Amino acid sequence: MPFVEQLHRARLKVTGPRLKVLQAFEDHAEQHLGVEDVHKSMQTPKERASLATVYRALNQLTSAGILRRHVFALGHPVYEIETGEEHHHLVCVTCLRVDAYQDELLKETVDERRRKVASTSGYAIARHELTLYGQCPRCRTPAKKPGRATVGL
Repeated sequence: MPFVEQLHRARLKVTGPRLKVLQAFEDHAEQHLGVEDVHKSMQTPKERASLATVYRALNQLTSAGILRRHVFALGHPVYEIETGEEHHHLVCVTCLRVDAYQDELLKETVDERRRKVASTSGYAIARHELTLYGQCPRCRTPAKKPGRATVGL
């Protein structure tokens, strides 16, 4: 859905900063962005956005259900466009990279457990989150030392 339509549905004014924040997420569609990432992407030689403007826009877009905010155990919040699809996350404990992850078997198992927890607890479960922590492939690959030959590659 186009950003302007999403803002209208959320009863938010269409403003330059909101559109630029949303554009940052479109430009980095597969990534979860932190405040600093969004702020950096909004800086151009002709225009500057304050950090306060970025925080305000992120909070408004999150409250409106256009973005989803996550605070993983590593501390700083990251955001992604709310698609309505449930997925899980992989978080690198070294570089703080966050990747979305979907697994049908895991989804079936979690859905079954959600139903059981709901029936035994009396809760109406709205959603869940599963986050796996480890090292991403880039951080697990040892850096090649200059001057050493690599054998067998």
